[in-house]
Amino acid sequence: MLVDGIGLLATGDPQRGAGPLGTIPDATVVIDGGRVAWVGPSRSLPEAAGEDRLDVGGRCVLPGFVDAHTHLLFGGERAEEFAARLAGHPYTAGGIRDTVAATRAATDDELRRSAGRLATEALRGGTTTLEVKSGYGLTVDDERRLLEVAAGLETPGLPRVHRTFLGAHVVPPEYAGRADDYVTLVCDAMLDACAPLAAWCDVFCEQGAFDTEQSRAVLYAGKEHGLGLRIHANQLGRGPGARLAAELGATSADHLTHLTDDDIAALAGAGVVATLLPAAEFCTGSPPAPARRLLDAGATVALASDCNPGTSYTTSMALVVALACRTLGMTPDEAVHAATAGGAAALGLDDVGRVVPGHHADLLVLNAPSPVHLAYRPGVPLTWAVLRAGAEAWRAP
Repeated sequence: MLVDGIGLLATGDPQRGAGPLGTIPDATVVIDGGRVAWVGPSRSLPEAAGEDRLDVGGRCVLPGFVDAHTHLLFGGERAEEFAARLAGHPYTAGGIRDTVAATRAATDDELRRSAGRLATEALRGGTTTLEVKSGYGLTVDDERRLLEVAAGLETPGLPRVHRTFLGAHVVPPEYAGRADDYVTLVCDAMLDACAPLAAWCDVFCEQGAFDTEQSRAVLYAGKEHGLGLRIHANQLGRGPGARLAAELGATSADHLTHLTDDDIAALAGAGVVATLLPAAEFCTGSPPAPARRLLDAGATVALASDCNPGTSYTTSMALVVALACRTLGMTPDEAVHAATAGGAAALGLDDVGRVVPGHHADLLVLNAPSPVHLAYRPGVPLTWAVLRAGAEAWRAP
């Protein structure tokens, strides 16, 4: 199959074209077996490259977004909490427990429909790969069933899903005053039940959630169960999370709103991907994460939606890109790269996030001439078509 008539192709590989996004004007992509077989200027198209064609009419094509931090699995919603924040009440993570109660009460079918709706919404916005966390069950059985629901999202018509165990999200009400006992449950019975269904182990290392030693214990246990490591860090204030991520060699540290220079040096030096969530800061009124300082220090930066019912109820990676440009001081090229190749790095993936031979043919076709329009026209639905593994997964009506 050929995707041609591309006005501008952003490959994500600066060695294949101009600028940080490796752009190629008047380009063609050849797809074979669901993967990219060739990319380049249309004039250089190899003979016998194929007869099936998708002509995109001069539009811009870029890699599908890789959303490396979401909480799609939940019951209920928290609109009243959002309104309270607008009235001046600060976010303290307490609302997570409200979602836990609603999630425990929800049926599997209700959770499946809700998560499927959000995953469909994400795909139509150009997301072809996303991470999905548990974390709103906080019992052995509920955490396992959330991951089982997430496994059911892995269908050709939705983004490909990578599952994260987040049993250490907060201490549930039944363990109030007994946080260490809950950590023991997470490290033992809960991980035994959930690790076979997940690729990653995450923990919320923050005041009001889990302290340094508790977080270290959870991540050690996750590693012993064969899971990769992620961490919610430095969201609500300065704290130990970023340095713990560097110490343990976590693949990604997420949020990172409040960082010292030493935190940034530690993350960059350890090769921890800094996954930033500007929509969460937008929704909570928090200060912006120091993206420019991270980039200048040589850290790999990813952007993600943090889709959840309390602090970032959006699946729009286009909005995330626009916010990163306006509030984090990132250029459009940096933001698009962070939302594609950066997200792939945050998930430890080497076959998505770029349009290069061997990668999955996950393409986002914009109804625009360049990726800059994602920030230039915020809030406008610019998706014209989405290809997942070379098949057209959605087309704008």
